[in-house]
Amino acid sequence: MESVETLVAHIQGLSGSPEELAHIHNLLRQADGESLRAHSAGLLPFLAHLNTQTHSLGFLYLLEAFASSASNLRAQGGGDFLVTVADFLISCSADQIRLAPDKFLCVCRMLKNEVMQLNVPIRGIFPLRAAIRKIQSSSEELTPIHADYLLLCLLAKQYKAGASILEDDILEVDQPKDLFLYCYYGGMIYIGLKKFTTALDFLHNAVTAPMSSLNAIAVEAYKKYILVSLIQNGQIPSFPKYTSSTAQRSLKSHAQVYVDLASCYSKGSYSEFEEYIQSNAEKFQSDNNLGLVKQVLSSMYKRNIQRLTQTYLTLSLEDIASSVQLNTPKEAEMHVLRMIEDGEIHATINQKDGMVSFHEDPEQYKSCEMVEHIDSSIQRLMALSKKLSSIDGSISCDPAYLMKTGKERGGRFDYDDFDSVPHKYF
Repeated sequence: MESVETLVAHIQGLSGSPEELAHIHNLLRQADGESLRAHSAGLLPFLAHLNTQTHSLGFLYLLEAFASSASNLRAQGGGDFLVTVADFLISCSADQIRLAPDKFLCVCRMLKNEVMQLNVPIRGIFPLRAAIRKIQSSSEELTPIHADYLLLCLLAKQYKAGASILEDDILEVDQPKDLFLYCYYGGMIYIGLKKFTTALDFLHNAVTAPMSSLNAIAVEAYKKYILVSLIQNGQIPSFPKYTSSTAQRSLKSHAQVYVDLASCYSKGSYSEFEEYIQSNAEKFQSDNNLGLVKQVLSSMYKRNIQRLTQTYLTLSLEDIASSVQLNTPKEAEMHVLRMIEDGEIHATINQKDGMVSFHEDPEQYKSCEMVEHIDSSIQRLMALSKKLSSIDGSISCDPAYLMKTGKERGGRFDYDDFDSVPHKYF
């Protein structure tokens, strides 16, 4: 144990300047896998002698070495140990932990696994959120911690906490799996918040992302994409051109029950649709989608009422109830009132004679609030367009990209290949 004590002494005395930090990093790399692993069970007491912020790099090496042993976690998991890990993730130095990103990710994943095993996912939310900001070089970078953080938010039903990191524009992705999970969990977060339009965007990205072979995440995302599309739009859109041929060819066959569900929904018969759901309830339950399927069933009333607004200017509540297969005019009134409140239709109800009058959208798109909203959207799109142009230029000049496209064409390059390359590179 003397070597570990000596290492800890070095950590305490050499965590100041960048030069000293580089020296201690070299010592830690030499010790990692030898003295640290061999004495991992006895490392926990040494952490009390280190400052999580000043000695972040050394603290990380010792903590990761201790947590790498399953027996250590069984003996110390939960309680004070989780507090130690959480405090480290929150207060550690970003500059130091970025010197050993793999070890930092291992500690984050260990915390996620421990809080899930203890069935207290909420305890990992704040530390992992802090960890994301520490390891990111910019808010545009997607990290492996994103998916773990979103999973804990889903398990703890802390949807607003999850949405707080989903508002960033992600433009830098390292591993495809991280992107698929980020989009899938992000869609589920917004489903929980009942923000179906945004949920569709995330699920759409999971379904249409480039893939050479089909993966389970994309299949599950497509099932939810169908359900949310029905809730929000009443139909499933066709695949856009940029969807991979693998997805276009295989996704529907792996979600046939859901494709058939959409076909049944399009008929507009509530009783027939309900019967289809009941006959396939076991499948929906096994996919953990039964609750969402029931929301699709409920949305059929709204969809049928919206169809009536395209045909009639006025209609009695009794006729509405009969047309959309509701039991009583009172139920029809409740549905209409809820849709008016949510802005899904524009109508007024005459309580005396039970007549509903449908109106055009009163929004004139000329209020100060609307102008500010449109201007903000335009500015954001312009910034995004500029960023994408920059990325496109970088890719167009990348030797690996040019070599790959050249090989696919038999080694021949056309002048058109260089049209989009900025002149500054020549």
